[in-house]
Amino acid sequence: MAARPLRLGVNIDHVATVRNARGGRHPDPVRAAIKAERAGADGITAHLREDRRHITDRDIERLLAEIGLPLNLEMAATDEMLGIALRHRPHAACIVPERREERTTEGGLDAAGARRHLEPFVGRLVDAGIRVSLFVEPDAVQLEAAKALGAPVVELHTGRYCEMAEEATGGEGELARLAQAARHGAALGLEVHAGHGLGYATVKPVAALPEIAELNIGHFLVGEAIFVGLEASVRRMRALMDEARPLGSAEAAK
Repeated sequence: MAARPLRLGVNIDHVATVRNARGGRHPDPVRAAIKAERAGADGITAHLREDRRHITDRDIERLLAEIGLPLNLEMAATDEMLGIALRHRPHAACIVPERREERTTEGGLDAAGARRHLEPFVGRLVDAGIRVSLFVEPDAVQLEAAKALGAPVVELHTGRYCEMAEEATGGEGELARLAQAARHGAALGLEVHAGHGLGYATVKPVAALPEIAELNIGHFLVGEAIFVGLEASVRRMRALMDEARPLGSAEAAK
C-alpha cells in the first residue's frame, strides 16, 4: 500500500516532571509545546495522571487555550478523567492503563479483558466528538477488541521493541510483530498510531511502516533537549521520520 502522511505528536509530560521536582513555574510545558510546534510537531500529547505527578489540570487548560496544535489527552478510564475530558473536549483522548506505583506506562491496555469497563468511556467520548484512541499491545485480539468497542484509533505500544532493539536482543521479531499489527489494524478500519520509548536509534523502522499514521514521542525528546534544545531535538526526530518515509510529513502532504 502507498505510504500515508506520518504525523509527529510530541509528549511534553516530562517538561512538567522537571518543573514539579522543584515546584514553581519553570520549565513551562506550554512553552515546550509552542517550541515543538515551531520545530515541526503536528500535535501535542499530555497525560493527566490521577496522581498529577507531572501534567496538572491547569496545564491542560493552558494548552487548550494557548497552543495552535491539536491536543491529545492521555487518560485512565476513570470517572474523574472522563469528566475532565468531556469538560475540556480536547481533539483526542488516548485511554491508557495506569498504576500509581509505576514510573511510566508499562504496557498496553487490556481492551479485550476490560471491554465492559471501557465501553461506556469510549462511547461517551465518541459521542462528544473526541477522537478516541486505545493504547494497546501489538496483538490481534486487542485490535479486534478496540474495533468492537467503537474506538476509531489504536496506538501500538512500542516499548518492548525499543528495549530489545537498543539491547540488540531480538528487536527484529518485535518489529515484525508491530508490522503485522499495523496491517491488521488498518484492515479492520482503525487508524494506527505507535509510541513509547522511541528515540533516534529506533524510530526509523517504525516510521517506515506504511499503515502507521502518527508517532507519539516524548521522554527521549525532552532528554535530548537538555543537550541540544527542544526545537533541535524535535527537528532531528522529524527529519528521521521523513527519511524513513519520504514525503511523509503532514506538511509535505499539503
